[in-house]
Amino acid sequence: MKLTVLAGLAPFVVLGGAYPIIGDVVNCRSGPGTSYDVKRTYKEGQDVKLTCQTPGEVINGVKLWDKTTDGCYVSDYYVKTGTSDYVASKCGSSSGSCAAPRSNQATVDLISEFEGFRASVYTDPTGNPTVGYGHLCSNSKCSDVKYSIPLSKTDGKKLLADDMRPKEDCITKMTSDEVTLNLNQYGALVSWAFNMGCGAAEDSSLIKRLNKGENPNALITDELPKWVHGGGEVLPGLVRRRDAEVALAKTATTAKALPVKC
Repeated sequence: MKLTVLAGLAPFVVLGGAYPIIGDVVNCRSGPGTSYDVKRTYKEGQDVKLTCQTPGEVINGVKLWDKTTDGCYVSDYYVKTGTSDYVASKCGSSSGSCAAPRSNQATVDLISEFEGFRASVYTDPTGNPTVGYGHLCSNSKCSDVKYSIPLSKTDGKKLLADDMRPKEDCITKMTSDEVTLNLNQYGALVSWAFNMGCGAAEDSSLIKRLNKGENPNALITDELPKWVHGGGEVLPGLVRRRDAEVALAKTATTAKALPVKC
């Protein structure tokens, strides 16, 4: 918490890793934002314990949200943690209690189909050294790549799977614990976020509706085809990609992705 905001409040004592609530009645929600459903409320002075923290909707200048042991999220603005920085592990990080699921091969194959492949290092339109399925290298020789260059397509897909981890993390973090997705549904959303960006995904009506409990396949079928515009025009490549993602989501599988089992 920012101490300037709390200066006029009575002091609290933090005991046993628990932190006091400083608002009169504070809502704990299914995700890190006020658009998520209210799961329970806390009263002023009530102690809560945190399982992890994550960025979310900005509340009075504070972006951090705290996931409590009740399984819901409350803005860190209302929790006296003594700092505006992390006091618990980041939700969904490998150092936290749960890591994001890895995408299945069907998802890797779908993304690779639309990203295009280059076996040797080249300079992309923004001037960055690039190789494989759009991997941005740390230097002109791509010495950060652990596979031999020229890349084989097999190694290129392995590298792509590594590059997908941030999108897997963000899809996992932005979905509530009540959302149930199989690996194909999850993969469709990872592909979408890989293409459109995590920020766009997090602010989307798709994620908001998903977290409110709507049927994933019906929702994906309705929402993903809206993401086909570039420069104010419908792009045929995006139409094909959204169609492929919807088809993947609707492909039956018993392999579970979310919620994460720790």
